[in-house]
Amino acid sequence: MANREATLDSRGGYSQASGPGLVEGSLRQVAQRPPLTLPPSATVREALAGMNQQQAETLVVVDEQEQLPLGIVTLNDLVYAITLDGGGLEEPVAGMMTAAPLSLPADAPTHRATVLMAKRGVRHIVLLEPDGRLCNVISRADLFGLRGGGADLLAESVTAAMDVAQMAQAAAAIRQRGSELFAAGMGAEAICHWMSALNDLVVMRVIELIEDEFDLPAVPWCWMVMGSEGRLEQTFATDQDNGLVFQADDASAAIRLREAFLPFARAVNKGLDACGFTLCRGGIMAGNPAWCLSLAEWQARFSDWMRTPDPKALLHSAIFFDFRPLYGRYELVDELRNWLLPQPPEHPRFLRALAVEALSCGPPLGWTGGFVYDGGIEHPHSIDLKRFGARPFVDAARIWSLMYGVWATSTGDRLRAVAEPLNLSAEQVAGEVESFYLIQRFRFRQQLVAEDPDDVNRVDPDTLNELHRLMLKEAFKQAKKLQLRLKLQHGL
Repeated sequence: MANREATLDSRGGYSQASGPGLVEGSLRQVAQRPPLTLPPSATVREALAGMNQQQAETLVVVDEQEQLPLGIVTLNDLVYAITLDGGGLEEPVAGMMTAAPLSLPADAPTHRATVLMAKRGVRHIVLLEPDGRLCNVISRADLFGLRGGGADLLAESVTAAMDVAQMAQAAAAIRQRGSELFAAGMGAEAICHWMSALNDLVVMRVIELIEDEFDLPAVPWCWMVMGSEGRLEQTFATDQDNGLVFQADDASAAIRLREAFLPFARAVNKGLDACGFTLCRGGIMAGNPAWCLSLAEWQARFSDWMRTPDPKALLHSAIFFDFRPLYGRYELVDELRNWLLPQPPEHPRFLRALAVEALSCGPPLGWTGGFVYDGGIEHPHSIDLKRFGARPFVDAARIWSLMYGVWATSTGDRLRAVAEPLNLSAEQVAGEVESFYLIQRFRFRQQLVAEDPDDVNRVDPDTLNELHRLMLKEAFKQAKKLQLRLKLQHGL
């Protein structure tokens, strides 16, 4: 069951489906074999011989002393150079390489490579160690993300859009195609990754279009996303949770730069709203001065949350710990995350406060095993699957990722990554992950049929057949087990 997901098919029945080629974790884990490397002085003959011997389609030209990547060469590059350009076998391979290839940190999440490949139209990315040395090369074939489901055509429509109106049409087409894939039986985790990758392209293109309208400061900056978007768990009904980070020399420079970035950020927020990503009711958007901050200010904000864990503040700040970079200078956000990763274990009161807040929202099962309803008079006999179904998994996975220094942001990846330190078996983790995505699938189904926006995450168990009610109860039981583990860990 570890690689298969319980799903509801288009007729409401029970089926088994799994994401096609779904890959989780960091890029370092995805790379299949050691890279083939050669120095710049190597000949085309030597390159072809090495590729043939290792059955490789790419090689990296590296500096012999420092092992720094200088360029990348594919088998197609060599064939083209020899057969069509008249290149010789004794020519240096460096003359046929693509210099300064796209690169990412080896420990970056796989999703980042998926989106970057689609945006830039490339098939390979070089992976780098923290000191800049070569780690490996990853190809599009190694990743799941935009393969299948008509994603290529949708991605092309996004990148070809020339204004926000065209982007809104492309975003609507993505949601429509996503609903069709859901109805056809694609697994919930696969749907999340598929839609998140395309939605990322939409947001990036909106930022590109609007960026051209502003004279932005000449400093490094990055648009980052939090919440469900940061966790790669966007559903068919979603709002914005984003922020902006920029480099500033001091506090006065940060004030000046913030005022310069805010009109741009607000325009992007407005553009995203036009594309179906509704404005955040809580104001967690880059156009809010509170979330348009310098790197030092973001670090100070996270430090304040960890040093003085006020319960009310934690309730609203938890989703900020799901941040990931989306557009701009990724290294700013990577620096923020690398700074943050070792911090939480040094603040046990903060982790305990997170656990207390997480346990305040328990799965909707009573002592006798029956459903507990939370809708009151307005929504009688219903359960909020976002708050009482998905949230227990999301909160627990976030807390454990902070405890054990996990880079991943998605709930499924976090639960898999903390299995070893929590001493959990593969079967236990598979049960937790499958239960979370089963609840997500019930949410998807409801969002596609709900007429009232307040009902998009609510389900009346009486509208489900007996098997689905049983499945939902079993998923809630898994959530109870996660929360029991939190209680025992923090003595609550």
